[in-house]
Amino acid sequence: MRRAAIVGAGMTPFAEHFALGIKDLIPMAFSACAASVDKGLAKDDLQAAWIGAMGTADGFPSGILADTLGLPNLPVTRVENSCATGHDAIRNALFGIASGAFDVALVIGADKLRDTTSAGMLWEWEAMARDMAWDYPLGLVAPAGFALHVRRYLHESPATEEHLAMVAVKNHRHGANNPKARLRFEITMEQALNAPTVVTPFRLYDCAPQSDGAAALVIASEDVVDKFTDRPVWLRGVGLGLDSVMHQHKPDLTTFPASTRAAKQAFAMAGMTPSDVDVAEVHDFLTGIELISYEDLGFAEKLGGYKLLEAEVTSVGGALPVNPSGGLKAKGHPPGATGVAQCVELFAQLRGDAVNQVDGARIGLAHNIGGPTAVAAVTILEGPDGG
Repeated sequence: MRRAAIVGAGMTPFAEHFALGIKDLIPMAFSACAASVDKGLAKDDLQAAWIGAMGTADGFPSGILADTLGLPNLPVTRVENSCATGHDAIRNALFGIASGAFDVALVIGADKLRDTTSAGMLWEWEAMARDMAWDYPLGLVAPAGFALHVRRYLHESPATEEHLAMVAVKNHRHGANNPKARLRFEITMEQALNAPTVVTPFRLYDCAPQSDGAAALVIASEDVVDKFTDRPVWLRGVGLGLDSVMHQHKPDLTTFPASTRAAKQAFAMAGMTPSDVDVAEVHDFLTGIELISYEDLGFAEKLGGYKLLEAEVTSVGGALPVNPSGGLKAKGHPPGATGVAQCVELFAQLRGDAVNQVDGARIGLAHNIGGPTAVAAVTILEGPDGG
């Protein structure tokens, strides 16, 4: 397998883009990405593209990419894999380059959620599982499905709802400085703990906002990376893990096996361990997911993730900052774009250009889980010195 690196990365703000469709957001993300390529990027440099998109009323995503970017002859593949969609698009592009089929590939993630009512969107997400399990028709949509895990986790571990609030406060504090984030304001512990309940144990500030947006990466093989930059960010490991979508088949609700499987694959491919990671973008669609993921990703011992929050290990300035972008919680969550956007953040972090820069960051990890809980993806990146 040939090595590959990210040579350009950019994204739109995540927001309520009511006046824009993905036909508008994709060119915006691509322009930001192309502008970040140190030595310039021509459209004819691109040999293939992958687009991650879950829900769109704009039409056929692959065709929209080709049309809006003026690339009618480019082979474009659409990827859809719940909240792991963006990372799976990256994974497929990496394999295309590593195999020798292409030298340069474009990856774009884009989604439009804010033109759809909340109840309708949630039902559409779970429609695929209606005939597979009893729980979805009874209303066990994504927040409720994750709530089953987190309630059991809080029962078995020393963690409390105060620790969930700590995640929310931390990620809002990080997101307040991010010009691309949707919720650019800080909150207090009191606000988090006194907010209305959405589904127990999650309150309003435990939940990420539905958002619109797009993000883009240009990935190049080691053979041509010098044409584009002297500061590449290397793709070291990728992993995709699966688990049963049906909660009645889960023997342990205090973990997400899909995440542990994805992490194991990614670390093995990278030849690294969790202790090598300097900065991480971790799935926090709901705050309890981030807490459990500390353990699933190997950053903390079983049922001990709360200790990282109490010691501020995962805050910017701590030993392992998590979600310096603000995470899904503050930045927003257009599912097809989220994993790509996490890597946009890590591209900046590992090149020393991020807004909430982590000092000395060399290895970055990005993680998403969805389905809910049935699929997870992990991507490990290394900064320019890793070449």
